This record gives sequence, C-alpha cells and structure tokens, in this order.
Amino acid sequence: MEQGNLYEAIYKRKSVRRYDLEPLNLSLLEEISSYMQSIPPFFPEIKTEMRIFEQADVRILLPIKAPHFLLFYSENKDGYLMNAGYMLEQLDLYLSSRGIGSCYLGMAQPKKNAKKSSSLECVMILAFGIPVEPAHRSSLSEFKRKSLPQITDIQDNGPLLEAVRLSPSATNSQPWFFTGNPYILHAYCIKLNLIKAAAYEKMNKIDMGIAICHLELAARHLGKTVTYSFEGNAKNLAPEGYYYVISIHINESPPANMV
Repeated sequence: MEQGNLYEAIYKRKSVRRYDLEPLNLSLLEEISSYMQSIPPFFPEIKTEMRIFEQADVRILLPIKAPHFLLFYSENKDGYLMNAGYMLEQLDLYLSSRGIGSCYLGMAQPKKNAKKSSSLECVMILAFGIPVEPAHRSSLSEFKRKSLPQITDIQDNGPLLEAVRLSPSATNSQPWFFTGNPYILHAYCIKLNLIKAAAYEKMNKIDMGIAICHLELAARHLGKTVTYSFEGNAKNLAPEGYYYVISIHINESPPANMV
C-alpha cells in the first residue's frame, strides 16, 4: 500500500457503525492480513500481535454488529498505547482506502477464546466490514473537529496540522496540542482529573498515536522525513493543562536564529 493512499484517506475516512454482516471474501481477508503484518510500529521494541475474530468472540457495549473484529494485542511497556494508536490508524486508513468500513471500539472486550489466543494484553478492538452506509465523508465540512488555533499555536505548518486536526479520537475529544516551529513540533496531551482519567487516560494515549500517524503521513506526502526525540526543555514548557508526549523533527534545517 502506497503511503499516498493512506494520506488521501485521512481527508475522507469516517467511523462506520453499520455493516453488511456477510464476511469479506477469503482473498480480501488475506490481503488485509498481509498488510497487517507489514505495518511499521512506532516503537519496534514493543511486541505486538493483530488477529481477526468474529462477533461471537467479543463483548460490545455499543449496538454495533460487524462481520470482523481486529484485536490488537501488546506488551505493556512505556509508550505501548501510543504505539497501538500509531499502528492501528495505518490499518484504519488502509481499510478506508479500500472502501472497507471500520470503527474503533474502546469499550469492547475480548471473550474467553479471543483473550486466551495471545499472552499479550488486548489494547483495542477495531470492527470492520463492507459498510451499508457511505464509506467516506463527501467533504471536509462533515468532520466535527476543533479549529487549528485550538490544537496548535504554530503558524506555519498548516498542511501537517490539518491532517492531525482530522484525526479520530475517543468521544471526539481531540486531546492533543502542538507547539514549536515548522522544524520541530512538540506534542502534548491534555491532563485529566482522577475521575476522567479512569475512563479516558488510556484512550487519550492511543489517540496521540493516531495523531502522530496522521502528522507523519502528511509530512511524507510533502516530501519530508520525520524523526522523533524526547526533549527535556519541551517537557518543562508544557502548556497549562497539558503534559509532554514527544517531539517531531521535520527534515528541513531551521534558520540560524530559530530555536
């Protein structure tokens, strides 16, 4: 799958909640399974597994029925939730680019057989199948998202941060904020009180991985390379109400007076 196809999917993907319950044909499932194995992780040292199950293998609180459910399993290590979001969003966009609907199910849980199929923790479940509703948004106006000034104070990176702005997130909370300059962006996540943290902290960390995935795809679309680091100074300069996650370096060299 070309990276450009994933980038283009950013601007039309949607969460699909109504599916044709007929399973996808075997050859298409094999293609999806093959793509799953090729997805690059954010943290290569974290062991992960992705497996496809049926409706009977998952417990879902929402009234969503689908022919297939992707279960994402992971080692529980530093950064594993962001890593999960980064990898899963690549699959989400891949499915959208093929006209296949999908939806993150944050409140779903694996039943006994699915849970025992891996020694790793089940982090997230993704429903997918042929939609019986439009697979894509028809225009950007259909995205209900924060404005760019609500997610960044950077003035000169509109194309990158527009891709971030369109990222899906749990309850559409969009917990991210970006500061910095066109060459180094610092990513922050909103702080939650104890009550909200119990329900949403895990999801917010997955959401950050999704946003980083969108940003990287946009950068590569613009012919740039991306590297990452953890900057102590950026940690100390977190905007009020946010905590530092990671810094993203864009390949261009900043002017001498840029710090």
